Amino acid sequence: MNRVVITGLGIVAPNGVGIPAFTHAIKNGLSGIRHDDELRQLQFSCQIVGKPQITDEIKSEYFTDLELRGFNSSGILYGVIAGLEAWKDAGLPVENNHDPDWDSGTIFGSGTSGIDKFRESIYKIDDLQIRKLGSSVVAQTMNSGISAYLGGKLGLGNQVTTNSSACATGTEAIIMAYDRIRSGKAKRILAGSTSDSGPYIWAGFDALRVCSSKYNERPEEGSRPMSATASGFVPASGAGALIVEDLESALKRGANIYAEIIGGNVNSGGQRGNGSMTAPNSTAVQRCIIDALKNADISASDIDAINGHLTATAKDSLEIENWTKALERDQDNFPYINSLKSLTGHCLSAAGSIESVATVLQLHHGFLFGNANCDDLHPEIATRIDKSKIPSKTLNINLNIIAKASFGFGDVNACIIFKKFEI
Repeated sequence: MNRVVITGLGIVAPNGVGIPAFTHAIKNGLSGIRHDDELRQLQFSCQIVGKPQITDEIKSEYFTDLELRGFNSSGILYGVIAGLEAWKDAGLPVENNHDPDWDSGTIFGSGTSGIDKFRESIYKIDDLQIRKLGSSVVAQTMNSGISAYLGGKLGLGNQVTTNSSACATGTEAIIMAYDRIRSGKAKRILAGSTSDSGPYIWAGFDALRVCSSKYNERPEEGSRPMSATASGFVPASGAGALIVEDLESALKRGANIYAEIIGGNVNSGGQRGNGSMTAPNSTAVQRCIIDALKNADISASDIDAINGHLTATAKDSLEIENWTKALERDQDNFPYINSLKSLTGHCLSAAGSIESVATVLQLHHGFLFGNANCDDLHPEIATRIDKSKIPSKTLNINLNIIAKASFGFGDVNACIIFKKFEI
């Protein structure tokens, strides 16, 4: 089996567009959560969001004027920007060759695609304006639109596909890429995920009453993973991208290597036991973590830190309980743990990839970003792990192995193991 490494990163996050800006933000605890006046006008209970700040100048770097004509898909916009940044960051050329690049592909996940474009199209159909829909409607609204766009821009000839597994989408995409490269079916895969912005994405969660509604006047305090005063997640969006590559290929072309992927696992609780459409089956979560460790051929004691799913809902304490049981580690023997959602909100289908980019940056640069808004640790969590394992400020620390997990609607789970690269 081939060794698998990360050679490129790209990011469109609420607190930073582009790797330099994002790295600065997470190191310095800068939040990307802001008040959204549109949600106030629509009478949402949660009126704060994490939404990437994309300027016309940034758009023009990645799309032609012709492509932007009639373009109305934030998910594809975010995904293309993050994906092309990762490709260029890996030192890979963007060429217009006659033949596809048979060795390269993309597995780029999405929860929905072009929801605003879809709404726009519905209105035109209802008004009998079918001929005015335009030629890009299908590409912008099909779920695989993001992988199709990236595949065309880069001329990818290997697997080009879009996966979709709710909040586990991004982490699952990276594991799928890892499996394909490890088995020798590709040399490199652009892996990641994206999520649309806007009230049509976030309204359902607001209706479920799972979003933060007590901090509309203090947006940066609204996302509070592991906190006793957490009141729900802050809806957010964006995209994360990673170039997952065969080590031999990376070394041959002299690529910069950020980290190594040494294993991972995906599973489902089948909505049995304490699992449901919206709640995780604890047995399945623990099994997913344990099997990821087995796949990576490491022991639980080898884990230096965890980048958790941790959404600032009532399930945070259950997630911590599942980690302690799966690793058989608690109190001061527990690894460090952090949640990027304290700075970005919950980026839904993009969460796993954005958080994986943050995880890789921590390994590469030797730091652990702090948990914002968690000075009042939830009492159930406090009985299981020592507060020192949940730093509130960034630590300058060299970490060797970080576990990243994501858990999604439908009782689906994904856990991936990243390791500091050594030849």
